[in-house]
Amino acid sequence: MDRIDSRILSILQKNSQISMGRLSEQVGLSLSACHRRVKMMESDGRISHYSAQLDRAKLGIEIQVFIEVKLVSHRREDLDAFEESVMKMDDVLECHLISGEFDFLIRVAATNPADFERLHRDRLADLPAVQQMKTLLSMRTVKEFTGYNLEALATN
Repeated sequence: MDRIDSRILSILQKNSQISMGRLSEQVGLSLSACHRRVKMMESDGRISHYSAQLDRAKLGIEIQVFIEVKLVSHRREDLDAFEESVMKMDDVLECHLISGEFDFLIRVAATNPADFERLHRDRLADLPAVQQMKTLLSMRTVKEFTGYNLEALATN
């Protein structure tokens, strides 16, 4: 991946609906060369999909919660059962296998405290192989993920 690919990806992260003509102008390539590079990055998986970033507040999603999860064991069947269950839960926005005292970090969102309580009681409490959960309520998002700093990576 060269600097031009990094620049293309950086621009697409900020605006996936940019026209190919505008993108090619911003990176200094011909329309056909830029289109070819984008198609190559789509086919090799560097661009896995396109999406829209939504405004949680405008959608009425007021609560964001991080949940640390400790499993009863690290046996393959416990890890697999937990991960398979989480993958089926649309309410789970992210799940990370982590190091340290806990095994996983989950991120969920809810419209209000009652909605989170329902999610916790009806879905999260039924996750298999869980020994302990620690809930961390996000009071305010200081910085939201909007994309990787690819141009800085390209200079390293």
